Amino acid sequence: MTGFIGQLLFYTVPFLLVLTVIVTVHELGHFLVARAFGVKVDRFSIGFGRPLLSRTDRHGTEWRLGWLPLGGYVKFSGDMDASSVPDQAGLAELRQRVIAADGADAERDYFHFKPIWQRALIVAAGPFANFILSVSLFAIIFGAFGSTLVPARVESVSAASPAAAAGFQPGDLITAVNGRIIRDSQEVTRKVALSAGDPLTFTVDRAGREVNLIATPVRRVETDAISGRVSIGRIGLGLRSDPSEVRTVRYNPVEAVGRGVTMSGEVLGTTLTYLGRIFTGKESGDMLSGPIGIAQAAGGITKQAAAATDDPGLQAANVVVTLVQFAAIVSIGIGFLNLLPIPVLDGGHLLFYAYEAVARRPVPARVQDLGFRVGLALLAGLMLFATWNDLQKNGLFTFLGGLA
Repeated sequence: MTGFIGQLLFYTVPFLLVLTVIVTVHELGHFLVARAFGVKVDRFSIGFGRPLLSRTDRHGTEWRLGWLPLGGYVKFSGDMDASSVPDQAGLAELRQRVIAADGADAERDYFHFKPIWQRALIVAAGPFANFILSVSLFAIIFGAFGSTLVPARVESVSAASPAAAAGFQPGDLITAVNGRIIRDSQEVTRKVALSAGDPLTFTVDRAGREVNLIATPVRRVETDAISGRVSIGRIGLGLRSDPSEVRTVRYNPVEAVGRGVTMSGEVLGTTLTYLGRIFTGKESGDMLSGPIGIAQAAGGITKQAAAATDDPGLQAANVVVTLVQFAAIVSIGIGFLNLLPIPVLDGGHLLFYAYEAVARRPVPARVQDLGFRVGLALLAGLMLFATWNDLQKNGLFTFLGGLA
């Protein structure tokens, strides 16, 4: 029983810690821009549920720490419904209530009566705060540790594999894929993994001579301790460089920020590529993860980081650095998800504001209600699909199917 509780804590604590930090920064983005525009804010909460700690600042905003660490929220004064985009009738009613309570012109301090461009910036500030967080975390890592570049040197070629058919030989150094310069072997692995069925052109250095080889990755089902069971592209290459070829690049603060921007862009680009392949039928979507998968990944990388050394101090340092990297990646995903034009998400609000800017009136209440319901259904469907993936990757249904 004690072992089970320990395993549970190993997976849930890192997940909750990362999630709370990311969502808090997201909500802080909304809050800071709203405060800059003079919007009245009732509450900023880290966590949900009954407050453990609470204080009210001089602006009348309650700062609260909830007992349930599943993120947080910011509540603007006058929020009337879940969509937070009242129609004309709702705005008229809100204006009357505000004036009756606080006097004439008091509504100017309320979010819903701010100019459209200010409301749009406040809404967009949440996702962009996630992107800024990602860049900052990557920059801290690159500034503190630099980056280790391992050349993509071919150590082995599997028999009867796409790599063998393409003519790869041990000792080849991959210098480019589809014309893009390769500096690290992980770049090759990521590109191949998301290219099943698509021919790739590899430029290799073979004893000082440049050779172009074409190989088409084939889909394989693999299992690892972090992701569970997933299907990805492989060409049958084993990559390993001589230690003398490995180099560490150091960055000054400006270069570290630039590298952080580049890394965040690469993560976002990989996400967009994968989603695009899902819509074109080239991927099944089995790599999409929900809370279970994210928690498993957080626990898995924490265990791997701790197991890398026996020194308690180094273990703690490895865990912190690994979770910082993980938080940076997840933050990009949450920022991107919130920008999708789905009602109830920030992107849906921006879509409503775009309509309002063109039509010069808010979206009608019945349309908002329909959009809200459709948005909830889409999110629920996405969550169910991601949870199904998580359970499939962990072999639950196979286990249940084998019960007598």
